[in-house]
Amino acid sequence: MLVALGCGCLLAMGAAIAPRLVLIIMAIFGDRMSLAFDSWIWPVLGWIFLPYTTIMYILVWTPLGGVSGWDWIWVGLGLILDLMKWAQIFNNRKQIPYYPETAI
Repeated sequence: MLVALGCGCLLAMGAAIAPRLVLIIMAIFGDRMSLAFDSWIWPVLGWIFLPYTTIMYILVWTPLGGVSGWDWIWVGLGLILDLMKWAQIFNNRKQIPYYPETAI
């Protein structure tokens, strides 16, 4: 029990620090990703654009019902985290010296 709790905490800490690395580790050492998605394209797109959303989807997915009900709140939280990260990246680009004020 304590080992499982420690692994969950390590997964959460790893997802907060490096979500793309956690997705790669989940794909290599686990089978939930291959069970949760029918094709390989959705995990790859999730790895590139929405890693937090993909992690949340994989964690709340169940073999019998998929993602349903209140589980979508966790997927939505992952989406909010991804959108915040993209907004932070976009905002930080403006801090670069000599960055143009207007887009070309």
